[in-house]
Amino acid sequence: MCPVCSDMASYTVAPLSRLVDEFESLPGIGHKSAQRLAYHVIGLSKEKAEELASSILDAHEKIHYCRICCNLTDQELCPICRNEERDKSVICVVEDPRDVMALERTHEFHAVYHVLHGAISPLSGVGPDQLCIKELLARLSNNEVKEVIMATNPTVEGEATAMYISRLLKPMGIKVTRLAYGIPVGGDLEYADEVTLSRAIEGRNEI
Repeated sequence: MCPVCSDMASYTVAPLSRLVDEFESLPGIGHKSAQRLAYHVIGLSKEKAEELASSILDAHEKIHYCRICCNLTDQELCPICRNEERDKSVICVVEDPRDVMALERTHEFHAVYHVLHGAISPLSGVGPDQLCIKELLARLSNNEVKEVIMATNPTVEGEATAMYISRLLKPMGIKVTRLAYGIPVGGDLEYADEVTLSRAIEGRNEI
């Protein structure tokens, strides 16, 4: 080992390195950002550090899927499914819980959701059985649902998922629509602005 590398290795603080590695493993966090977060955390008071650790453990232990829509919740049902004023005859199908939050920000959609937790992607080893599709089909057995809006992302995987589900629902006599393309192809609902999402909801088309 060269002298410089030896000096760097001897300078490494193992707990700090592990903390940096953990932050860097998070999506969208590079090495420099991970370092900044790690140094921020070790600069916290013991009480603040314990609160942070406790909130992470609390969220991990208490948050689970809603029994009906598979959105995230800390109760049996999420707030939207518990809301009696929501229109239960229309279900908006999304890939991710963050997409629910994005659509709710528009204040234009007053029905309910179903979260798939992903999209069909054979190259990534994700098939229909890995998604919450059977839970969606179970919701359609009472003949209450009249329309299913496919709001999967406008990507190859999102389109494949929308078409797969639409083929399952067509024989059931349920109207299946797709969000209009106010959302750029290749983009994610999470990053779309409220106006774009509102127009996409209003301009949805049957598929």
